[in-house]
Amino acid sequence: MSALAVVGGLVAPAASAPRADGERGLPLGAPGLTETRTTRTLQPGVTLTRIVRGADAPALPWTVEVSIPGGPGSPDPDAPPSALNDRASADRLVEALRADGFEARTEQVVTEAVADYAGGSLGWRVRVGTFDARTDADAVRTRLRAAGYAGSAVYTGWDGDAGDRGPWRVDVLTIDPHRFRGTLKASYGPDLEQRETTSRLAADAGATAAVNAGFFVLDPRAGAPGDPAGVGVYDGRLLSEPVRGRPGFVFREDARRGEISRLSWQGRVAGPHGSLPLDGVDRVPGLIRNCGGTADDTPTALPLHDVTCADPDELIAFTTEFGARTPAGDGAEAVLDATGKVVEVRTPRGGPLPAGGSSVQATGDLVDDLEELATVGRRLDVRGDLRDEGGRKVTPTPGTSVLNGGPELVRDGRPHVTPAADGMVQPGSPSFYYGWVHKRNPRTLAGIDAAGRTVLVTADGRSTDALGLSIPESAAVARSLGLRDAMNLDGGGSTTMVVDDAVINAPSDATGERPVGDALLILP
Repeated sequence: MSALAVVGGLVAPAASAPRADGERGLPLGAPGLTETRTTRTLQPGVTLTRIVRGADAPALPWTVEVSIPGGPGSPDPDAPPSALNDRASADRLVEALRADGFEARTEQVVTEAVADYAGGSLGWRVRVGTFDARTDADAVRTRLRAAGYAGSAVYTGWDGDAGDRGPWRVDVLTIDPHRFRGTLKASYGPDLEQRETTSRLAADAGATAAVNAGFFVLDPRAGAPGDPAGVGVYDGRLLSEPVRGRPGFVFREDARRGEISRLSWQGRVAGPHGSLPLDGVDRVPGLIRNCGGTADDTPTALPLHDVTCADPDELIAFTTEFGARTPAGDGAEAVLDATGKVVEVRTPRGGPLPAGGSSVQATGDLVDDLEELATVGRRLDVRGDLRDEGGRKVTPTPGTSVLNGGPELVRDGRPHVTPAADGMVQPGSPSFYYGWVHKRNPRTLAGIDAAGRTVLVTADGRSTDALGLSIPESAAVARSLGLRDAMNLDGGGSTTMVVDDAVINAPSDATGERPVGDALLILP
């Protein structure tokens, strides 16, 4: 029996050797970097591989990036600051900083072209100083704030320069359907409207391994925290409508025939005297996180990431999975029993639902329409159809789950990065693309390889020990791991991988592991 070594929680043969670029290492950083891969089997058909690239990289400098006045703010901790502007605005800020005694400079940010975005210059950023240690950068940031400027300490390894030497730390779960005898499951916990950590969701289900999954509502002003911000199908039941046309990761409990599909949705509620179109499922009426809803939503009916669109006149269907009570507020609510019969029309809306029951809430101009449609003692028929990008009806079967995300990364084995289609290209806000797509961050990826295996990937970031990945780098990593189709799931502080009841990566939030909306679980 060979000697064993423990590496970052993984048990593997101690002879695990470095891997050179010529041996198909990850396409990250400068050529010739050392790379080690440590693999073990978690259960039949499930392997875990840790990849560490550039572990011996010398430290890069810190700097302070100063926010250029005029950009929007965000309560989302993953949303980037307003870091970019035109050259004239950046130059004016540099002049002011130098007048106040700071060593300031402008830098142009140029981003690469992807499938649906031409790339080129995103704008200009302003930075102050170059420092060997974060403490020195933090001290200058404190001085800047005292002088009336906003900024943050930035490690230059997060910029995404192709010649960086790392380090990178990537964990890969591979599920082979030919040998897998467990269950793949999407879990949102006890209800949709609360957040739980990935490790809690895994422990409650007795999972062997898990990763965080889709985007979700974080800020109460954007809806119910924990509610999926995009498509959510759990064991064949649609509990959250898609952000129109964005990709969903579709998988079966036996890990066979997984796919990535761009989905849209149409719903209706019908009664004895007519029918009305639905706007959504199991979300707070009037608030459409990540947009991509109906034509009367403002500011847009197209996907717009990390933006909450609004519509004062909505019909939303609710299930008991939403939570203990439906959202309260002005409007009306038709409450249905388990057979679909109306048992109450309550005004204002909000309250508990009967066991196995459901409801339809109306706001604004649609209140009278719902009250006319819903008659106590008569049935309402609530229906919704998922459609793929070709317009074909998609009917999930029991045991099928769909998780939201975006952008797409790989299609048919080729790079296919789609930030414009998925709402990450935001007119008038180049800082968003800069921080969310261009720069390196923690990432969680999902996909299917050419052999039909499901592959789940986490990449740590926002530290000096793990630089993270840009979105184009994420696509390159997915291709190098053999993925035929791949997409981005929620990342940033949400990125988490759990194995055998332990978090094996390094979540980037200062407070530790972040509670999330849902997770993808691998059960024994």
